[in-house]
Amino acid sequence: MRRLPAIAAILMAAGMALTDSVEPAGASPWLSHPAALACGVLALLATGWAATPRSDSGLPALLIGLLLGLPAPLILVDAYPAAGLALPGLWLYLIGLGLTAWCAMDRLADIARPGDHRGKALSLAAPVLFGFWLLYVWEVLVVGFGVPQILLPAPHQIGHQLASQAPVLWSDFRQTFLKAVLAGWAAGCGLGFITAVVIDRIPFLQRGLLPLGNLVSAVPVVGIAPIMVMWFGFDWPSKAAVIVVMTFFPMLINTLAGFAEVDAMSRDLMRAYGASYWQSFFKLRLPNALPFIFNALKINSTLAMIGGIVAEFFGSPIAGMGFRISVEVARMNVDVVWATIAVAALAGSLFYWLIALVERNLTFWHASYRQRG
Repeated sequence: MRRLPAIAAILMAAGMALTDSVEPAGASPWLSHPAALACGVLALLATGWAATPRSDSGLPALLIGLLLGLPAPLILVDAYPAAGLALPGLWLYLIGLGLTAWCAMDRLADIARPGDHRGKALSLAAPVLFGFWLLYVWEVLVVGFGVPQILLPAPHQIGHQLASQAPVLWSDFRQTFLKAVLAGWAAGCGLGFITAVVIDRIPFLQRGLLPLGNLVSAVPVVGIAPIMVMWFGFDWPSKAAVIVVMTFFPMLINTLAGFAEVDAMSRDLMRAYGASYWQSFFKLRLPNALPFIFNALKINSTLAMIGGIVAEFFGSPIAGMGFRISVEVARMNVDVVWATIAVAALAGSLFYWLIALVERNLTFWHASYRQRG
């Protein structure tokens, strides 16, 4: 990995040196655009500094080089639309810039150490940088190759729709997530947990309820969504009902697995102390099942979002993420569709993160969270 900054600098220099007669006069695209040339030179100098053997500022140099080098490809692909592979120097430079980003992310991840206060912030910097780099490459490739918007819009087009359609997207988010998803997720997980407790208390129910739950979970959402619309109407309760069906069985199975995970020695110890069923349940079996329960909650957080959006395809008021996707696809407004998808993905990720945060605070004693010295 120590040689990667040097390789990146060589590729960036080769990309800038490589000229291609894309204009009738045969001028180099780099030389005809001083702003792109200046960005490329500054990025090359910073990356080259990071590649020196005794450089103590390798990570800052890599980050500065990456920041300075990002505008150059955007300037060139904007000046030469649909040029694509007609700019080999640009793509060679972009590969060198990618290696610079790789080195920066590797060093950020290497610096972040458990137990270090600075490491908590740095542990987030690497994935944030990686996500930003993916968006940047998406932008350059889509614009550079002249991909039609109907096939794949560029990130700047999606961002424009996120800003201009913010009131509409907020109304859709409120209809789908704040009403249907949260209500269906809470009801489905709650019913699954209660059923698991009843089965654990009355073992013979396991033979009858588990096959029935498995049968219900195997029914595809596209099959039950129209039925739920007929039963509960076009508003959010029908979507919540679909989510309940989707989230019930994962919670049931994971909770029962957590209850059964208690070892025989711990059970014998509780019996020796004369503990009742509920004392043993609350002091031993429920805490032991918490990791399994939270796994089900996290799995169901994504299932609830998917179920709510898909259910809206089969009947919805004039609001909702699924409604917006189906309508805008018919209108060929693919950038609005991707903006809705971005809102759904962000909401689902934050929902998952909040559950994981609660899990971390309640199950800090679990082996998976023990830090190594």
